[in-house]
Amino acid sequence: MSTAARPVPTVPAIHPIRVVFIEDDEDVRLGSVQALDLAGFAVDAHGSVEQARPHVQAGLPIVVVCDVRLPGMTGTEWLRELHALDSGLPVILITGHGDIAMAVQAVQDGAYDFIEKPCSSERLVSVVRRAADKRQLLMEVHTLRRQLDGWHGIQATLIGRSAQMERVRRLVRALAAAPADVVIYGETGTGKDLVARCLHDHSARRRGHFVPVNCGGLPENLVESELFGHEVGAFTGAIRRRIGKFEHAHGGTLFLDEIESMPLAVQVKLLRALHERSIERVGSNDPVAVDCRVIAASKEDLRLLSEQKKFRSDLYYRLGVAFIELPPLRERREDIPLLFEHLTLQSARRYGLPAPMVDGAMLASLMAHTWPGNVRELRNVADRFVLGLLGEDITGALGAQAPQRTLPEQVEQVERVLITEALRQHLGDVSAAARALGVPKQTLYDKRRRLQIDPAEFRAED
Repeated sequence: MSTAARPVPTVPAIHPIRVVFIEDDEDVRLGSVQALDLAGFAVDAHGSVEQARPHVQAGLPIVVVCDVRLPGMTGTEWLRELHALDSGLPVILITGHGDIAMAVQAVQDGAYDFIEKPCSSERLVSVVRRAADKRQLLMEVHTLRRQLDGWHGIQATLIGRSAQMERVRRLVRALAAAPADVVIYGETGTGKDLVARCLHDHSARRRGHFVPVNCGGLPENLVESELFGHEVGAFTGAIRRRIGKFEHAHGGTLFLDEIESMPLAVQVKLLRALHERSIERVGSNDPVAVDCRVIAASKEDLRLLSEQKKFRSDLYYRLGVAFIELPPLRERREDIPLLFEHLTLQSARRYGLPAPMVDGAMLASLMAHTWPGNVRELRNVADRFVLGLLGEDITGALGAQAPQRTLPEQVEQVERVLITEALRQHLGDVSAAARALGVPKQTLYDKRRRLQIDPAEFRAED
């Protein structure tokens, strides 16, 4: 994986990018500062590198715009110093006509771009804005990576900053230590297996086996043998005793995925095993005591299936002690930047390839996609992205989707993400979050009520 930081576009950062501008001609400096100020940039203007140097440090949200020919240290000399200080810092050089060859070489040596004198205000603002966008994206990816690096335990496995995922993590944390059986609901690809694994890994049974069984992938005539085992001669081909999944999970956790597909005849025996905590191997009348926790997962409503006589109601009520419902990815779009960054870095490590850059157009497509395959589909896209198989048309690669969201819907989504992140950073303190966002406290109260964002959701993770 590449060690160079790579920008991943997300929502706008709370802190804007500042411009450090160095120009020894006072008239040019004043005019340029006015143009940048009118464009919405905060500008620190200086007449020399020596004056500007104390205002530039690694990791700051800044862009440097520097004349090449200056008293004292030149712009190209300072470029080398800045590149060594912070290789991701965009440095834009201002050049006279005779310095263009030098500026082109500087770009090859790491400068972001160069502007030839005399330049229009539009040209200056355009180049600075592009550089600021790049710096802002780089700052955001550093934030994402710090969060990923700082997370541990359940938070590092069930990734997401949305209120929905925070609720899921709280439920997992609460249920992990409990002995109760659990049913996990969620669409295909939402990560039901990860939740089951978390429940096991953070329980007192973590030293026992975690035994996953895909009930939908077992031949009907072998389901009973797979679950409960069999004795020698129990049926044709049973030439040795087999320990079933239930027995193998003794002292640990049995995970029954797609339990809704389990044949009704086997559900009867599963109910008995859960009730008595013992099983009988196929071909045997001797009960075998089994101490295991059962976690079931379904993409369909088991209660509704039981009402339709497609799933045993007594088994539903026996399993249905505690429930965890996983939200589809389309309902927690604010998690997509963090998840995609995590999955892309995972993929880059797995394939031994550098992690490529994500541009704004690609992220917009990722955020607009409906993700019928959920996180599993997102992982697939991350793999293809790292392998260079997506091509330039990311929208076409993702396939035709539902109509694009309206402008008000997109604005609401951006507001939700920004407010959520500000409340998270300030642990639910609405006043502090309002100051960080630069809005009156009452405005933030109104917005969070409209968006149904509860500040109490944003307490520090354990």
